[in-house]
Amino acid sequence: MPAYTPLPDGERAPDSESDGRAVADRDRAERLDVLSDARDDASLPTGAVPVPAALGELGGTAAGRAWLRELPRLVDEARTRWGLRIGAPFTAGRTAWTAPARTRRGEDAVVKIVLPHVEAAGEADALELWAGTAVAELLDHDGWTLLLRRCRPGHAVEEDPRLREERVEVRLEAAASVLAGLQVDPPGNRPPTIRDLGAVTPQLAARLRERTQRHGADLGADAGLLAAAADLLDHLPGGATRTTLLHGDLNPGNLIADDDGVARRWVAIDPKPLVGDPAYDPWPLLAQTGDPFREPSPASELRARTRLVCAVTGLDRDRVAAWALARTCESALWRATELGDRTGALAELDQARVWSRLAG
Repeated sequence: MPAYTPLPDGERAPDSESDGRAVADRDRAERLDVLSDARDDASLPTGAVPVPAALGELGGTAAGRAWLRELPRLVDEARTRWGLRIGAPFTAGRTAWTAPARTRRGEDAVVKIVLPHVEAAGEADALELWAGTAVAELLDHDGWTLLLRRCRPGHAVEEDPRLREERVEVRLEAAASVLAGLQVDPPGNRPPTIRDLGAVTPQLAARLRERTQRHGADLGADAGLLAAAADLLDHLPGGATRTTLLHGDLNPGNLIADDDGVARRWVAIDPKPLVGDPAYDPWPLLAQTGDPFREPSPASELRARTRLVCAVTGLDRDRVAAWALARTCESALWRATELGDRTGALAELDQARVWSRLAG
């Protein structure tokens, strides 16, 4: 692995799904430009490495600055290793430099160079374990640099012209079908890069309690609700009846279209893989496909969505709702503490109260 400093264990990457809907909405518009056919794939000259504005924000940290300094060398190493013609970089994403490429064999590909951080450490290993399922196809990798088969047309499920006019249930069912396919048993000799959910969530619980003490009163938060969420983070992993490989960030923007000339399928991209309770994974799909919290009865809407997704995946509705409650509270307090986003934190606390009605 590269010698430059990764983000500390437990520090959330800037584009983590806990950034919530704001990141999802912003990146959704960018992703059409990122993965569609309508791009100029003219080869970049050696040493020329444009840095998209969002990625340039990494210059605000020492680890980010070190990685950005290394980026031209890493791009050139990828070009040489795989004989690539690399095009102008895509604009979406804040923890990886990605660009269209063509291999020496003429394969249409994407090169992805990831800022080292703990959440993404197992991406290549997970993609190899998921080979043959509905995930982006890993052609090769070298440390934190991945070579992926390019998906076309590559737009996200929320932007699909065939599904845009359909009811949200149609999009959710398509997403749930992908999720069901990802629920594979982990191998006995699991790569150490893929973390155990049961080792991660107690850390999240401890931070949630500490952040509640610092910010809960200022937010007017329900202390009992936040305490219950922390307890769920501590205890939910131990109550799982099955352990599977988890995507870790299956929001609607991470499901993209891939046509083979005959049929369209949906594939998952950008995993932050874990091993643990499969009921952990559905929350972003349930909360970010459309906007259930603008419905006349958000609780009824989420109950119907949860029922649909669980019918497809075979997951337990109560456990899915409990994970959603716990993760929403953790996200809200992270947002208040790390982003200073009081408005966003209050919105997520409102959402958590809705989830509490389903998780009880």
